Amino acid sequence: MTIHPAPALLPLFLPLLLAAAAPTGAPIEVAVSNVTSTEGRIHVDICPRAQFLTSDCPYFTTVPAKIGTTVVVIPNVPPGRYASQVFHDRNSNGKIDRGLFGIPKEPVGFSNDAPIHMAPPRWDVAVFTHGTEPQHIALKLQTKFF
Repeated sequence: MTIHPAPALLPLFLPLLLAAAAPTGAPIEVAVSNVTSTEGRIHVDICPRAQFLTSDCPYFTTVPAKIGTTVVVIPNVPPGRYASQVFHDRNSNGKIDRGLFGIPKEPVGFSNDAPIHMAPPRWDVAVFTHGTEPQHIALKLQTKFF
């Protein structure tokens, strides 16, 4: 009978294998203020540059709206540079309702309270750096865009 050394070494390497498989990200807690009603949901996206201002950000969470400030936690976000985009989905249809010229009909907000002046904010104004520790950011929903 032949004994293979690999099974005997497995207990030594198992902790390393498990550590490599564990999530490497840390949570980002987003405090969304200026929530004026409990209807609908607050949707938070954490986006790398390539997905900023799109609907396919890889890190997102949606929670019931709470008047005042609604806190949303996005788990396991890897270290990197991101921007947060948020909207109050008042009718819970899963998208930002828009009016004439694409202007949002629902409140929206961005990290660093990046301003909206007849156009979406620029990446360089909304970007923040996320490391390996839990992070807290705050932003205010906006309803006026002019």
